[in-house]
Parts: sequence; C-alpha cells; structure tokens
Amino acid sequence: MKALYENLLRVKYLPHVWCAGCGNGIVLGAFVRAFNYTGLDKNSTVIVSGIGCSGRVTQYLDFDTVHTTHGRALAFATGIKLANPELNVVVFMGDGDASAIGGNHLIHAARRNIDLTAIIINNSLYGMTGGQVAPTTPEGEQTKTTPYGNPEPPFDISKLVAAAGATYVARFTSYHVRWIEKAIAEALLHKGFSVVEAVIGCPTHMKKKPAELLKFQKEKFKRRKLPIQEITPYDIGIFINEIKPEFTEKLKEIQESAKRV
Repeated sequence: MKALYENLLRVKYLPHVWCAGCGNGIVLGAFVRAFNYTGLDKNSTVIVSGIGCSGRVTQYLDFDTVHTTHGRALAFATGIKLANPELNVVVFMGDGDASAIGGNHLIHAARRNIDLTAIIINNSLYGMTGGQVAPTTPEGEQTKTTPYGNPEPPFDISKLVAAAGATYVARFTSYHVRWIEKAIAEALLHKGFSVVEAVIGCPTHMKKKPAELLKFQKEKFKRRKLPIQEITPYDIGIFINEIKPEFTEKLKEIQESAKRV
C-alpha cells in the first residue's frame, strides 16, 4: 500500500516544508488517497497551484504539475483544459489566492462550469507572508494587519462559488479528513466545475497548538442538511452536486457546427 501512494508522490522532496501541525499536509494526504480511489490515470492528470503555503503542493505530487503566479492558477488551468479537454485538471489554491487576487477567475470558472477540480485550502489568512487579513478572515478577528480586529465581513467561499454556478461544492475541515477524501474523489469524477473547500488551521499565526485547532473544528463545524442559501461558514457537507452542460463540451459543439457552415 505504501508503494502505491509513493507512486503519486515525489518522495525525494519529503518531508514537506509546512509548519508542524499545518493542515496543508493533511489535505495533500487526503488528495493522494482520494485520487487512488478514483482509478484515474495520473499520466492524464495535470495539477496546477498558485502562490502561498498551499502552492507548494505541486512540488510533492508526482504528476505533470504547474506552479503558477499568485491568483492565476485557474487562468492557467483553464488554458490547459481548453488546449486538451481530455486531461483531468486539478487546481490547488489558498483562500487568499482564490478569493482575493484570483477572485474573478474563480467566479468566471464557476460561471462557465468548466471541468476543473478546485481544491481551496482555507486558513482564513495569508500564512506564507506573515499572517495578514484575508477576504475569508472572520469579522473581528485579530491578524498581523488587523491588530484591533477585522472590520470587514468575510467571503463564504462555498456560497460564493455556488452562486456563481459551480456544479459540485463541498466544505470540510482538516479534522473531518475522511469526508474530505470522499469529497475530493467525487469532485475529481464530477463533470463540471467542482470546488472542495478544505478549512484548516494555521498553528503559526493563530497561536494555537494543532490539537487545539482540531478540537475547535470538531466542536464548531457541523454537518446539517440546509439549502445552500442558509448555510453559515461553520456548516460542512456536500452542498451542490448537479449535472449541467460543461463548457469544453459546449465549445466543441460550437466548433463542429461552425465546420458545417
């Protein structure tokens, strides 16, 4: 079994560089196990990442990988998918990477329903550059750049992408690792724009021990059956799972129609 997973990892680069207790490693492990469940071919899969702590994921995955610029991972991934629609394209982003500088790419990828799997690792701040406030930082939270509390209301990423048109949307925490694995596996096999929001803690900047962060996730986050419009940032589950026309397939139909003119 170990050798099976090692086939998906660049073992020579391990152990990883993330801080002790960081949830990025948990999500990486969940992805590797989920990918193995799907039976997909790694040689037909491309992994794209942006900048930030989560961007280092592509260093450790033994796939064709692209480590892109901040906020542009989805733009690169869209180009890859349009150039070769037969590829499985997976995009790893942090919450700041995806919802701040990359926010427009996120909503337009969802609007198009292009067949990409976006795994958004959400620690509610900018971890790599010092713990600054992010679009997902809870209101009132103290960060390096909001020492007296964050005055802004945060984005709810799952609600945002659902409203924009994503056809698979799920959110779980690093405590709920088995559910993350299942959601990633479903997202990988889903035809359309899929988003798995993985909520993690940052022990370095949140000034909490990893066990405390996991305990918080266990107690605070609940799985409830609610319409997407009624969920709170502390609700977890699979919120959207529906089939709608996918962008590259619609584009192919247009191209075939144009040839007959």
